[in-house]
Amino acid sequence: MALANDRKIWTWFEGEWHEGNLPILGSADHATWLGTLVFDGARAFEGVAPDLEPHCARITASAEAMGMRAPMTTEEILKLAKEGIAKFDDDAELYIRPMIWSTRGEGSTMVDPDPDSSAFALCLEEAPMAEPVGIRITTTKFIRPSLESATVNAKAACLYPNSARMLKEASDKGFGNAIVCDALGNVAETATANIFMVKNGEYYTPIPNGTFLAGITRKRVIQLLSDAGETVHEGILKIEDFRNADEIFITGNYPKVMPVIAFDEQEYEYGEKGQLARKLYWDFSHGRI
Repeated sequence: MALANDRKIWTWFEGEWHEGNLPILGSADHATWLGTLVFDGARAFEGVAPDLEPHCARITASAEAMGMRAPMTTEEILKLAKEGIAKFDDDAELYIRPMIWSTRGEGSTMVDPDPDSSAFALCLEEAPMAEPVGIRITTTKFIRPSLESATVNAKAACLYPNSARMLKEASDKGFGNAIVCDALGNVAETATANIFMVKNGEYYTPIPNGTFLAGITRKRVIQLLSDAGETVHEGILKIEDFRNADEIFITGNYPKVMPVIAFDEQEYEYGEKGQLARKLYWDFSHGRI
C-alpha cells in the first residue's frame, strides 16, 4: 500500500525526537554505499501494538547477522517505541520501524562493516491498515536466495530490491504480488509476506528452510490456530499445491492477515479458515485471547 506524502512522522535519532522525514544517512556512511542497513516493522492500530517486543528484539538479531553490534537493547528500543506511539492519536494506525546501520567499514577494503560504528534510528509514521479485500497473485521467475548467497537471516534492506523486481514482474502481468520459490523449486513465501494455504480443512505453510524470514506474525498465527484446535502443517510445498488449495492467505507485519482472492486464473473465496485466522489475530491483539 502506498503511503501518503503528507503523513505524520516522528523519528528518534541521536537522542532526540524529530517531526517529519528526517535525513539520517551521510554520503560517506557505509550503509549508504554498501547497503549495511537492517530494519524491522511493527504495527500500532486501534489502540494496540501486538508483538511489539519481539519486533524490537529481532532488529538487534538482524544487526548481529549483518556483522554489526546493536547500539540499543531490546528494552531501550521498546521504551522508545512506546514513547513514539504516544505522540499520535490513540486510534492512529502506525508503522513502527527501528533501523540500524553501519557508518564506516574496517579492513583494507572497507567492505566489512565496523561492528562498533552502528547507528540507530526509530521512525513511526501513519500508515492505514489494509482492509481484507484480498490480493491477486501470480508466479515469478525470480527466487529467494539461500544463506550461502545472501543475508537471509536478517531483515536487511539489501534484500528488498529482489522483492521489488518480483513485484514489478507481477504488476506487469496484472497482479498485486507473486508467490516465490527457493532454488529447489519449493514455495518459500510471497514477494513481501509469508503464505498459508488451506486444504480439506487443514492449514499448510512452507517450512522455514533458510531462504526466507519466518515472520513474527506468521509464528503468532500458527500458535493461535493450534491453540484453537486447528491443524497446521509446516512442510515442503510446491506451486501445484497452492493451485489446488481451497483457500490461500498471507501473513506479515504490514497486512497482518490478508486473503488471496486469485492465483493466476484461479479465483478463491475469502473462506472461513482465512477469516478464522484473521479473527484470532485480532482477538489476540486486543487481549481477548
